Amino acid sequence: MCPPAHFRVSYSINPWMNPDKPVDLALAQAQWEDLRDRYRALGHTVEELAPHPEFPDMVFAANGATVVDGRVLGARFAFAERHGEAAVHARWYRDHGFADVRTPQNVNEGEGDFAVTASWLLAGRGFRSSPLSHAEAQEYFARPVLGLDLVDPRYYHLDTALCVLDAGSGGPGGGAAEVMYYPGAFSAGSRAVLARLFPDALIAGAGDAAAFGLNAVSDGLHVLLPQAAVGLFAPLRERGYEPIGMDLTELLKGGGSVKCVTAELRLG
Repeated sequence: MCPPAHFRVSYSINPWMNPDKPVDLALAQAQWEDLRDRYRALGHTVEELAPHPEFPDMVFAANGATVVDGRVLGARFAFAERHGEAAVHARWYRDHGFADVRTPQNVNEGEGDFAVTASWLLAGRGFRSSPLSHAEAQEYFARPVLGLDLVDPRYYHLDTALCVLDAGSGGPGGGAAEVMYYPGAFSAGSRAVLARLFPDALIAGAGDAAAFGLNAVSDGLHVLLPQAAVGLFAPLRERGYEPIGMDLTELLKGGGSVKCVTAELRLG
């Protein structure tokens, strides 16, 4: 995670960003700290990446790389405003003991558009990440990558429209991964793919999606998600999860919430 010390909305590269709406930096910091401290209270280790004054969006640490089995595929950002973040993230991984850090050839925005299960990667395309990044990730991680087309600009990254609740166990048949997603964010063909892959998925409604309820993090039991996504809490409990509502409304002004600020370090 990267503290929002320099977070601001001074440009607009997604529909949620409005430079005319001021950011309460103290509130953003408090909300971020609440999430960080909640992770630690649940027994997770949180590493912190030092913020850089030139990159206000670095708080959205999930975009900086994708980590699978200790291997790191770095990011190549679509917009010039974020280009410089990639090197900062890659340097952090190298400095913290990750020996295999790949600089990508094609545009991808890390876990913004790569969702990891035990058997494959789900990969978003349509607004930010290049379709060419899917083959690159498949070759690097040696896992099948399944492309999904995003069609609603409000859900410009896969992690705004889909959350892996349980990565599954892998093995023949793809294991038993469980997801929740908002169908309206995807093309008709991608909706059909998701329905085939995950027939028992938790389907989110438009209101919970608009509250960024799919921009969530699950450890297989606890699901941390925006507290405004009230329609998801009961269905999650019915499936045996423990939803934990978080308030990251200041960071939503930049187009991100719980998952966007959380890069998961999958060490294998």
